Amino acid sequence: MIEVRGLTQTFRTRTGPVDAVKGIDFEVRDGEILGLLGPNGAGKTTTLRMLCTLLKPTAGSAVVAGIDVSGDAREVRRRIGYVAQVGAVPAPGTVVGEEIVVQARLQGMSKADAQARMRALLPSLSLEGFEDRALSEMSGGQRRRFDVALGLVHEPKLVFLDEPTTGLDPQSRANLWDYIRMLRDERGVTIVLTTHYLDEADALADRIVVMDHGSIVADDTPDALKAQVSGDVISVAVDGDLRAAERVAADVLSPRTSTIEDLGGEGERLVLTVERGDTAVPVLLRALDEASLPLTAVEVRRPTLDDVFLAMTGRSLREEGS
Repeated sequence: MIEVRGLTQTFRTRTGPVDAVKGIDFEVRDGEILGLLGPNGAGKTTTLRMLCTLLKPTAGSAVVAGIDVSGDAREVRRRIGYVAQVGAVPAPGTVVGEEIVVQARLQGMSKADAQARMRALLPSLSLEGFEDRALSEMSGGQRRRFDVALGLVHEPKLVFLDEPTTGLDPQSRANLWDYIRMLRDERGVTIVLTTHYLDEADALADRIVVMDHGSIVADDTPDALKAQVSGDVISVAVDGDLRAAERVAADVLSPRTSTIEDLGGEGERLVLTVERGDTAVPVLLRALDEASLPLTAVEVRRPTLDDVFLAMTGRSLREEGS
């Protein structure tokens, strides 16, 4: 469904060229959900914009739904659906049902077919009864589901979803997950999904491509990627300086990876990757006590996708502004 070879995007700035995407190669098979992961600035959205013909590649090639993106952009757009990270700003007075019908008509549907498609699509995205609702009267989560509806109105066989669940409440997010799975399982739709939610990628994606600084650093199934990080992950909080605790851990455990992460309301934690968490925790506990850094919280778990990224790049997928 998608074949990318040497795809490159270089932006010209006052301070010189910036390589946003650096000659990447990957493929997406028919009926597959591909998760595209990476921190802010990794090149995910730039890559999607090139594949959707919204941005011309600086170099390389991409064939999308059988069409070269540099050769026939209009035909590519006819064959795909695209839900941008930020939805379009509606005109004053825009009504949900009318806008979906207009978009369907622009895709070549008859008026009757467009209205039928609108009536079928809204309930599937938990927007039943919203036909006559003005967009200005909708919540942020409802607006996001409306954006998804616009991208799917013409029933494309290939859909690009850029951060589709941003701003959704947990129930709406779970419903959209189910809808995405249904598109693949029942209708054979191929989906390329970018997300910052690691649980979302783990739950939905058949395969994951991880980007960092414009390059692909990993490409495999979620389970295979996590299997690359052997051992256990220990997350600890201490009563004292975490940097000092990190030095203590380095002396007594020699961890494979070590980082200090900000967990928001839970504060900062020292996160270590070790061979065996069950034997490492008692050793670390004694060493921290001896250093007057008593442990206040500890968690031992199996590796996640974020741990994969940390092991490959030395930083966390959760880090913002990277």
